[in-house]
Amino acid sequence: DKMNYINQVDDSLRRFVTFEPRASVQMSVNLLLPPVHPEADAGFIVLQADKAHPMSGSNCICVVTALLETGRVAMHEPETIVRVDTPAGLITARAQCKDGQCLSVSLDNVPCFVEALDFALQTESWGTIRTDIAFGGVYYAIVDADQVDLMISTANARELMETGMAIKSLLNKQIRVCHPELPGLDEIAYVMFRSREPDGVVRTCTTLKPGRVDRSPCGTGSSANLATMFARGQIGVGGKQVSRSIIGGEFTAEVLATTE
Repeated sequence: DKMNYINQVDDSLRRFVTFEPRASVQMSVNLLLPPVHPEADAGFIVLQADKAHPMSGSNCICVVTALLETGRVAMHEPETIVRVDTPAGLITARAQCKDGQCLSVSLDNVPCFVEALDFALQTESWGTIRTDIAFGGVYYAIVDADQVDLMISTANARELMETGMAIKSLLNKQIRVCHPELPGLDEIAYVMFRSREPDGVVRTCTTLKPGRVDRSPCGTGSSANLATMFARGQIGVGGKQVSRSIIGGEFTAEVLATTE
């Protein structure tokens, strides 16, 4: 409800903290809130340059790190469990800690699922593009990069961004999505390009409005991609897949369980 209020009624706070001169298009702001879920230690909403979003894996890692290293949540070594309330649902974070610092964070994400596999998107520039539509905390369109004749590399960052923005605009005209349980989650937020590396890693590049690429491997995007792999029978419960970002950072995504 709070996220929807920002997006539908009054987004002056979001604009104030995400626009220049306080921030810029490549930055995110995480709005900390008292949790609503009775088991949660804290709540947050992701504020981006386009709107408020329900979940982000990389931002959740940042929030958990900040909560622990500033003492807002008590740190216990070697592991601290932090439960975070998000508009997408409750996230259980497991932080590895040493000498007062948060070294790494793993997240038990919300249930992820496929909306459509190989959706045929009609474009003028690239013909028909096969697109996977999946939810990983937000809705993603996942496109194999070779369909738009691009390699995922820093040299192609601007062209990937412009291509992703064009595809996002076309998608939201040709397909509708709506989360079955959470009102307000009713659009494809990001277009993520993927390719398979020789070592089996999935290279990812997530594009975001109004025009940037994610420097992280993208936690929600890695989760959405994992859902497409599971739906195709390419991975099962307990299976892991490494995602590598456009600048080489890596996340490991694991299928923890199934649910309905």
